[in-house]
Amino acid sequence: MDKMLPYLQLDSTYKVHIHTFNKTLTQAQKIKKIDALEFLPFKGKVNLKNPEHIFWILEDYGMDPNNVPEEPFHLYFGRWIADGQRELIESYSVKKRHFIGNTSMDACLSFIMANHGRVKPNDVVYDPFVGTGGLLISSAHFGAYVCGADIDYNTIHGLGKASRKNQKWRGPDENIRANLRQYGLEKYYLDALVSDSSRPIWRKGMLFDAIITDPPYGIREATRRTGSQKETVKSAERSTDNHIFVSSSYHLSDIFFDLLKFAAEYLVMGGRLVYWLPIYRPEYTEEIIPRHPCLKLISNCEQMLSSHTSRRLITMEKVKEFKDQDQHSYLLDGQYMPYRGHNSFREKYFSGVTKRIAKEEKDNQK
Repeated sequence: MDKMLPYLQLDSTYKVHIHTFNKTLTQAQKIKKIDALEFLPFKGKVNLKNPEHIFWILEDYGMDPNNVPEEPFHLYFGRWIADGQRELIESYSVKKRHFIGNTSMDACLSFIMANHGRVKPNDVVYDPFVGTGGLLISSAHFGAYVCGADIDYNTIHGLGKASRKNQKWRGPDENIRANLRQYGLEKYYLDALVSDSSRPIWRKGMLFDAIITDPPYGIREATRRTGSQKETVKSAERSTDNHIFVSSSYHLSDIFFDLLKFAAEYLVMGGRLVYWLPIYRPEYTEEIIPRHPCLKLISNCEQMLSSHTSRRLITMEKVKEFKDQDQHSYLLDGQYMPYRGHNSFREKYFSGVTKRIAKEEKDNQK
């Protein structure tokens, strides 16, 4: 309380704001909570337009939108010092973006990922599942040079059907480069490659300061890698004639192991890997987070998707030089089997959706 006294003096002006997380309050409820602060020794005058001091009440109602408590889990009160950069959420909004897809990352989450990756000017940032390049934009905003890869030729080149309502086909200038040009960031764009992230395309050596990505989960976008129409044939019986590469199934567990192995090999020391991991919540334990001996887990944050599914923002940092023996280190690890549970995420996701629809239909019939 003593630290607050200089801001509560008779000759000062102030106002109080209230903000809630995971709950919406009516104006009357907000006023009631502000009036409850009468025990504080405010001596100055209220000035809603141009106050000298602004105080905030922050209420945290948890992360589960399906189970919002009456009272907040945590309540914070303090004096405003400075704004962050939340205006970036609006100025980089996907709604205003030139080129988008079904899975374009929300601007707020893109900047959170760039912050977790500690992106700074002149870094080189790579997204191996680049899609429409939403994660490249946030990194380029902070002055990093950005590049990516994706198996989808049409997405990389901005071809095919549009994702926007009332637009059938993508326009001639809908591509990743155009997105960065829209924000004045084209000078930071290196390139995007049509490539299969499960297969090596880079020369040996540390190339990237950060790898920031959102791998496909098999919900809105398929999990694919290049395969052969002759994959089921024994090697001895294979022929090079008419050998056409086609896409084949790419299990989630394999996606994450390939991603960690790639990060361990191609990140600079101290570089960071930031990615989303889909989770079926009833079966979640810390043990199912993929690991690698060259990477240290820095943070593990949850974003709720539904009552039974969520995704976790995983941040890892390279702490050990990659050696040849680290190539398949996970195969020697007894933890490997729990990771295989990621492969059934799609089935578990849609089983939950089906149950929810059935419940809603049953409730409507009552």
